[in-house]
Amino acid sequence: MPKPLVVPDASVLLKWVLPADDEPDTDKALVMRAAIVDETVHALLPALWLYEVGNTIARRFPVEAEIWLTALVKFGIEEAPPSRAWLSRTLELTHRHGVSFYDAAYHALAVIHRGLFVTADVRYISRVAQVGSIVALSEWQPPRKPMPRRQGKT
Repeated sequence: MPKPLVVPDASVLLKWVLPADDEPDTDKALVMRAAIVDETVHALLPALWLYEVGNTIARRFPVEAEIWLTALVKFGIEEAPPSRAWLSRTLELTHRHGVSFYDAAYHALAVIHRGLFVTADVRYISRVAQVGSIVALSEWQPPRKPMPRRQGKT
């Protein structure tokens, strides 16, 4: 059975490295990170993720920036190459809902790959909730692991 696909955005990825006292729902973000690392879920990102996350970290935490960005890169999360379907859906979301191309890029990826876009940006969610394939980080739940089958005595 295929693993559930998640597309975490920059607001989620940042919680993996920023000080927890600054970030609400860090616990949920770390549960997602663990689910990705232990391969309970599969994660996919648009290639722009590093630039968006890097911009925030480099400006707010210049001393830690190299260490934190290196740590995020080491997770080795798959980056989806740009495609015509992705670009079309990203532009559609941007124009129809008045959202940024950056935010729509993550969401479009989840839509076209039948995954779930996970974000801490509740303003974005309120604008595009009817599109589907989206959940607030605070509401995200990891999939349940199947129970091991019990062996009967022979």
